[in-house]
Amino acid sequence: MQISSLFYLTLPSGGSLDDSCHPRNQPLGPGAILLWLVGAAAAFLLLFYLITVILRQMPDPIGPRADLFVEGAQITLQLTVVSGLIGLIIGVVAGIQKTSASWLVRAPANLFVWLIRGTPLLIQILFVYNALPPILAGIGLDVQLNEFWSAVIALSLNVGAYNAEVIRAGILAIPRGQTEAARSLGLSGAQTMRTVVLPQALRLVVPPLVNNLVALLKDSSLASSIALLELTLAGQRVSSESFLPVPVLTTVGAVYLALTTVMTFFTDQLERRVKIATR
Repeated sequence: MQISSLFYLTLPSGGSLDDSCHPRNQPLGPGAILLWLVGAAAAFLLLFYLITVILRQMPDPIGPRADLFVEGAQITLQLTVVSGLIGLIIGVVAGIQKTSASWLVRAPANLFVWLIRGTPLLIQILFVYNALPPILAGIGLDVQLNEFWSAVIALSLNVGAYNAEVIRAGILAIPRGQTEAARSLGLSGAQTMRTVVLPQALRLVVPPLVNNLVALLKDSSLASSIALLELTLAGQRVSSESFLPVPVLTTVGAVYLALTTVMTFFTDQLERRVKIATR
């Protein structure tokens, strides 16, 4: 009984032992992930170099202020990466909580998702920047948040709430027999979630998580509301100085398009590799 349960636990749904032993069906290893990260970093470095070269060749008001656009694009990417990583952690924790059998565990996650999904991101950014420090000071915590980290907190919480729903759906999509087989082998509930359910669920939810990350890159433009010099605010400053909104906004849109194109290319590669690994 234990041997058959072990096979059921470790083999993909509908697969066979020969299928799981095929090299292309093995899970992504640390080497593959590291190579993917290095490739993505190199691609963005090359992109920023090309953007700098191209924008400097353009006439006024773009050329003389090319470095301002590039600085804004770099801040936008930093916001996306940092907030995306924190938001993924928040989403995994809240998603697991929402699948708990205990309402005491589910309630905080449900409240968090309800609040974040029910209020505009712009309000959340303004609240974190303007209202959160006084609230923390009122309970004895002297925390000073600059524009960047205020935006990171708000964006992380926002994308984390949407990630939580994605993770919850992925966990519920795993056949119940996987959990039963793991428990029959002596694994605890936490071990079953960590080693059996969650790895399979994360592979299932890669596409919607990728969509959330791309949306996060564009949503980071709202950080301009707290005077963070990201790409949108850089464009606004150039536009207000030159009174030429058409070329400025066209340039800003083109840089956003370049950032999302490179990001989508590498996330599509990750998604395709995950699909191969789970066949």
